[in-house]
Amino acid sequence: MTAVETRPAGVIATGPVHRPLAARVMGFVALTKPRIIELLLITTVPVMFLAAGGVPDLWLVVVTMIGGYLSAGGANALNMYIDRDIDAMMHRTEQRPLVTGLVSPREGLVFGITLSVVSTVWFAVLVNPLSAGLSLTAILYYVFVYTLGLKRRTAQNIVWGGVAGCLQVFIGWSAVRNELGWAPFVLFLVLFFWTPPHYWPLSMKVKDDYERVGVPMLPVVAGNQVVARQIVLYSWVMVLTSLALWWPLGETSWFYPVVAAALGAFWLKEAHALHSRAKAGVTGPKLKEMRLFHWSITYATLLFVAVAVDPFLH
Repeated sequence: MTAVETRPAGVIATGPVHRPLAARVMGFVALTKPRIIELLLITTVPVMFLAAGGVPDLWLVVVTMIGGYLSAGGANALNMYIDRDIDAMMHRTEQRPLVTGLVSPREGLVFGITLSVVSTVWFAVLVNPLSAGLSLTAILYYVFVYTLGLKRRTAQNIVWGGVAGCLQVFIGWSAVRNELGWAPFVLFLVLFFWTPPHYWPLSMKVKDDYERVGVPMLPVVAGNQVVARQIVLYSWVMVLTSLALWWPLGETSWFYPVVAAALGAFWLKEAHALHSRAKAGVTGPKLKEMRLFHWSITYATLLFVAVAVDPFLH
């Protein structure tokens, strides 16, 4: 009998649970939210190419990626530890390891703290103190500002909570140059304005989950039309900001702005289409809000690939 089979819906498993070693290992891996970290690394490594003006030191790339995984994994594990009560009540998160009992709360807390400490030391010793400080700032911001401070209190939670993920571009740049600059600041802003229109479509899809647990995501406190209008506004600012890397900064060749403009045009097409459907009162599957969510991941991936490729053409 497994934890999932014996646990009533909306209740965190507290009793003895059969936990095979392989399943437990996968449970700890799940605490790090690998799919989210994958996107963070996609935005970190290309910035290292831009900072180096070509291929950075490959050993530095490897240790930065490992440090980034440990850092984000620690923050994510602590996030799951804090949110295990509401995770148990949401369909999207009810199978997370701290809910099913595959990993105990104490194990999750120790695991998250350990990864956070190890990642900070890792960056300080193998990369540089600046990157270590930025990594620690991202962890503390995600845990204390977003998870404990914003998430359950304001509809602006995602807007400002996304800062933690945006800091990855500073980490990638500082790992190479041991300083900050305008180029990573522009890319930081691109990710900052990308985060709300990336996450709000998913929030629209699972609005009932957030409403059930009292988390005031924007789709919970505002109608679809209002959310879609905000998505359009953030999308325009994001696309225009992405072009600032080319002008006025002049950090790229012709290649990056062409790719950024093409990707941005398709994004804006999808954002406006979502707004039109919401304005017409379309609901349910026909709203197609997840089209923009899935495209947003492709957009970020391809945009940062362009960031990595451009130095070879500049």
